[in-house]
Amino acid sequence: MSDLLYVIPADSKKEDVLELLKTHPEIKFVSLVGIDLAGNDTDEKIPMSLFLKDIDDFYAGTAVQTDGSSVVLTGIAVLNNAKVDMPIDPSVNWFVDYNVEHYDEELEKPVGTLRIPAFLIHEGKRVDSRAVLAETLVHVKKELLELFKKHPKVSGLEHIDGADIADILFTSATELEFWVKTPLVEAEIAEMSASQVMQEQYWQRTRGAVRTALEQCVLTMDQYGLGTEMGHKEVGGIKAHIDEAGNLTHVCEQIEIDWRFADALQAADNELLVRILVKEIFRENGLEVNFKAKPMIGLAGNGEHTHIGMAAKLKSGKIVNLFSPTKMDKDFMSAVGYGAIMGLLKNYEVVNPFVSATNDSLNRLKPGFEAPVCIVTSLGHTPAIPSRNRTILAGLVRDLNNPYATRFELRACNPYTNTYIVLAAIYTVILDGVRAAITKTTDELLTELSKNAGEEGFYLEKDRAYRSEEDVFEDYTEEERNRLFGAPPATVWENINSIENHPDKRAVLTSGGALSDTIINAFSAGALLRWKTEIISRIIPENLDIVRGSKEIHSTYVTDQDSYTWNKINNIRCYLAKDSIDEKSLFTLLINSLNEGDYATASGLQVEMYDKVQELKALYVAYKKNMI
Repeated sequence: MSDLLYVIPADSKKEDVLELLKTHPEIKFVSLVGIDLAGNDTDEKIPMSLFLKDIDDFYAGTAVQTDGSSVVLTGIAVLNNAKVDMPIDPSVNWFVDYNVEHYDEELEKPVGTLRIPAFLIHEGKRVDSRAVLAETLVHVKKELLELFKKHPKVSGLEHIDGADIADILFTSATELEFWVKTPLVEAEIAEMSASQVMQEQYWQRTRGAVRTALEQCVLTMDQYGLGTEMGHKEVGGIKAHIDEAGNLTHVCEQIEIDWRFADALQAADNELLVRILVKEIFRENGLEVNFKAKPMIGLAGNGEHTHIGMAAKLKSGKIVNLFSPTKMDKDFMSAVGYGAIMGLLKNYEVVNPFVSATNDSLNRLKPGFEAPVCIVTSLGHTPAIPSRNRTILAGLVRDLNNPYATRFELRACNPYTNTYIVLAAIYTVILDGVRAAITKTTDELLTELSKNAGEEGFYLEKDRAYRSEEDVFEDYTEEERNRLFGAPPATVWENINSIENHPDKRAVLTSGGALSDTIINAFSAGALLRWKTEIISRIIPENLDIVRGSKEIHSTYVTDQDSYTWNKINNIRCYLAKDSIDEKSLFTLLINSLNEGDYATASGLQVEMYDKVQELKALYVAYKKNMI
């Protein structure tokens, strides 16, 4: 399959595209990929003959229309105003998706679909996630160029002159973690938890079908030009069993794949492609892949650490990392770098709703398992010796021998985070911080970022701390963490509501125009609708199964301990799920609150439900263990 076409490069001329497609008849379909506000991508099968015939209309954006009310454009494309146009985006790479289960027998090649990234236009306005990011980058670039023109000499960037900057480059990268298992096989949580605590899995050698699938993923990603850096086992998993034929069964382990950075918009497109490749390749090897943030409570979740960088292209053509200081061993960052991290931290309450917009995402963001819950950064102990603190929200990544490597790693994202919207929010708030920092010295900025809670700052909030080189889980109590770094949201409602609770920070988001009030409201409405629906239709029924499955065990010898524990279990079961005429169960109260739109009450009841269910599960495990 070495002669297959995998990529049509960005900015290819229409004539070159036509020639390529004519010489690759195995590519039989075209699919326009629009990204709605929940991060879902569209996929359709347009015959290649139609695309070639109407290619001018595709480039003009008039060839394809769709029903926008069927995707997540909540409050924008509605049932009585649903028409959405899909113009293609030639500025990024176009990838070919091959169906290895459908071969053209004459050509002896798999059938391919050319996936072309597109925008979604409603009433003349682009309203999709890709457009939000693309327009944000245009705005931030324009503003930064103006700042450098006005302030050509910036602390920590003494080796360049702002007047020599011709362009701003936004570089981003994501890392993909996922659980892989044998279909229909459920592993014991306790066994996997023990393996995790004993650190038996991280970077261990993969075996069998998992090894084959991982190697195929790495090789295939390189065929698409993604520049795979590594694939390895992550912290979670258990050792597989071997059946009589020598095959591995009961596979359940966690994998991570990393690849090179790219322009921010291309990076988000690349991530979407990698998810598709991983899922299909592992499926071909008889394995299921799960990208959920927290597929199993009590075990490590799937993160997708998102790396953020900015560079300047000088008129000479030279590329300079705007976060790296002139003297790498004397300063942590340039003034632009300090401004960027301060802008992200100060405004994170209105960025977080886009990072964690689902029940699943917030299940992962709990103390422990190195999941970030505190709005705090780490720079390292000294500029001369880079370090890495894995307990903070956004950390500085540095390499003294490679100034191009300086970047920030946002650790809260997960594989289903809408990377397009999140990057748009991040670069918008970064601009706010750079504006405040560009006239300050790096010493002044280090003092500002390192200030204690209660100290006045010129930009950061007085009552908060923003930097810690400590283990924020071990070296602070929960009360101290909440006081110093802010209390993390416990539910989707709390997180989404942060946008309304911080109007000044919301104004920062909307200042560029791309993250408009219309887009923010549509994103929020869609997230809350999914939150409500999932609780009623999935989470409560799943918890009800747990309640019903926690049955009294009849044994020939029952002790007073057994009776005591069972009474506690049964009381929780009734509290959760049993209604009476005068008193409703927690499940019923939660459903009623959601249906009545009382989301504040529902949010509190959801937290209580989670606590009670976890207590029930723990008690029932102890109850069963005491039976002989």
